[in-house]
Amino acid sequence: MIRFLVDQNFNRRILKGLVQREPTIDLVHVGDIGLSAAADPVILERAASDGLVLLTHDRQTIPGFAYARVAAGSLSR
Repeated sequence: MIRFLVDQNFNRRILKGLVQREPTIDLVHVGDIGLSAAADPVILERAASDGLVLLTHDRQTIPGFAYARVAAGSLSR
């Protein structure tokens, strides 16, 4: 099963809809693991190390950091 890490800025109504549609969905919120104020690279690292797919609306910075991880060969665990 795919597991998700939910970024601080992710729309709560979308999350509610996801859970209603698929009650067994595995969602971890950044606030629940002490990363509410963490920098994007830290959040990406945590998602990768825990095997989680990041859900975010951050199109300004996350893609750049994600591409940098790929270029550096830091795709996953």
